[in-house]
Amino acid sequence: MKEEYKPSKPELLRDYEINIRFLSRGCIVRVGCKEIAFEDVNKAMSQINEYVTGDTYEVQKQWRKILD
Repeated sequence: MKEEYKPSKPELLRDYEINIRFLSRGCIVRVGCKEIAFEDVNKAMSQINEYVTGDTYEVQKQWRKILD
């Protein structure tokens, strides 16, 4: 059985630019060309922190499910 290629954390973090746009209520997090709306800024920051410091590969898979 072939193992799935898993890029390194630096490779994964370079793949997509992350931008945060703060609104009157919440914020928009843009990952690459897709955007995720968060009503709570603390929740957004928690998710971004998990993306950067956690298992980036697994978090990207979760985000792709939301974005696709």
